[in-house]
Amino acid sequence: MLAALRIFRSPSFSPREENPEPEDRRIEDVDDTKRLPPSEKDSEGEKEPISIEVSADIEDDELNPGELSFEEDTAGGMGRHLGIFSCTMIVVGTTIGTGIFATPSSILSSVGSVGASLMLWLLGFVLSVCGLFIWLELGTMFPRSGGEKVYLEAVYQKPKHLATFFFATNAIVLSSSSSGCIMSSSILITAGHSVDLWTTRGIAIAAIVFTILLHGLVPRVGVWLMNVLGMFKIIILLFIVVSGWVVLSGRTRVKDPYANFRDAFAGSSSSRNNYATATLKVLYTYSGWSTLNYVLNDVKNPVRTLKIAAPLGFSICAVLYVMANISYFAASTKEEIVESGVTVASLFFNNVFGPKAQKALTLFVALSGLGNVVTATYSTSRTIQELAKEGIPLLFGNRFWASNWPTHKSPFPALVLHMLISAIVIIAPPLAVAYPFVLDVETYPGIIVSLLVVVGLFWLRWRKPHLPRPIKVWWPLAVFFLASTVFLLVMPFLPPENGVGDTPPFPITCKYCLVSIGVLAGGVLYWAIWHVVPRWFGYEYVLRKETLSDGTVVMVVCQGSALFTDESLIIRFAQYTRTSLQ
Repeated sequence: MLAALRIFRSPSFSPREENPEPEDRRIEDVDDTKRLPPSEKDSEGEKEPISIEVSADIEDDELNPGELSFEEDTAGGMGRHLGIFSCTMIVVGTTIGTGIFATPSSILSSVGSVGASLMLWLLGFVLSVCGLFIWLELGTMFPRSGGEKVYLEAVYQKPKHLATFFFATNAIVLSSSSSGCIMSSSILITAGHSVDLWTTRGIAIAAIVFTILLHGLVPRVGVWLMNVLGMFKIIILLFIVVSGWVVLSGRTRVKDPYANFRDAFAGSSSSRNNYATATLKVLYTYSGWSTLNYVLNDVKNPVRTLKIAAPLGFSICAVLYVMANISYFAASTKEEIVESGVTVASLFFNNVFGPKAQKALTLFVALSGLGNVVTATYSTSRTIQELAKEGIPLLFGNRFWASNWPTHKSPFPALVLHMLISAIVIIAPPLAVAYPFVLDVETYPGIIVSLLVVVGLFWLRWRKPHLPRPIKVWWPLAVFFLASTVFLLVMPFLPPENGVGDTPPFPITCKYCLVSIGVLAGGVLYWAIWHVVPRWFGYEYVLRKETLSDGTVVMVVCQGSALFTDESLIIRFAQYTRTSLQ
């Protein structure tokens, strides 16, 4: 359960005095060979460490948010094994999932017109670019795995650990791979089988189990598969885009490819709620530009690679997205797209190439969904591991979830935890609304976290202008991102005109935003249980660092009297007085 608490520190104790630093210092990546098991050190060869020049007046804590130092946080695992190509494919693989094949119909249904739908895709691109450069600035300032976890810890340091617990609920509970798994189950259609409720769920769960075993037991094969599926997705979208150009040329069975582009804004919705919900879905489809920030401990020369791979991967996806939407609208009428359900790409292939091609496309969509699951699971598991390393209280003790057991190469326990959460989300909601509801519930908390991060960016600019920033976002972009985030947070609370929302049969009182906020509030409550309630009885937890067999450094509870029978749940209570706390 929680990592142990830190009792008061004696005024005479000073870590900086105990471990003096030279005046001219560098933050260097830990030697990669130190992060590998002894059997692999020789095979990896020498790798050049990266360094960031640091002024002598910068405090250690300013560059090392959380409990672990830079060197401690980057220790353990496979070492830095991801180059520019693999990192670009990670961004592509996470961004291109099932959304571009599924959400256009839902977005068009919400806003009512082709023109408004295309405008939202362009708006989503602009917002994502703003967010991308904000995350680039923070990622190059703090080149560590964990993404928003690191940035929130750097800004919101008081109350202690609150930011970590708050983000943990989003990263663990709400960052499932369920949507990609649900869409992967569409592979059954290509085999000619009927798709019933539990068969679809069974295939979805099989997809996440396969991914967990892949990354947990043969991680290098997992990285190879991510690269292959990333290239496969680019090829499929390029095929759709080129096919759309052929449709627009009038050389296919589509009679009037320009019908949707005449009076394109006819029928546009006047509901702000509809536009806010549709924008969230667009942003969900674009999500993936921040993926590298979660896995920087695995990236070679992380600052340089992040600056190249993240913009490159996202640019590829954004161009293909806009062009694919134009292809969809050229091949089908607005009514057909709205009625197509979740696989508008299948409608495109049916109208252009016929029913056999439609079945083949369904297989491609399923593989794309699987690719998204494989890539997103890789990054999410690293984030869960980072949270466990910080001492987040979890069942069986955070030492277990932070470990790279059994291979010493990948966080298999964190992968299993992610699998369990995804399986719950797959099984719990009614299947008819599972996909749109999951989209909304997984997207809204990310908007809340993004708001806190961009506010933190301005705070760091104001209070800590001396920190090194290898890349600096233009401040009007950050302001625009902030304003848009506030709009997206507020608009879903306005009642929709139909009184139901876009995820029936859920009543209006159970909107996705309330579910999302409730889960995040649970993180605050969980923090209070471990950090506030014990103080009422005069207790506080104490953390200590421990190095695991593969070199991973984790915050664990101090040894002491056992409150639970499991050794990893041992909690040491240390009484303190009011005078001590003062």
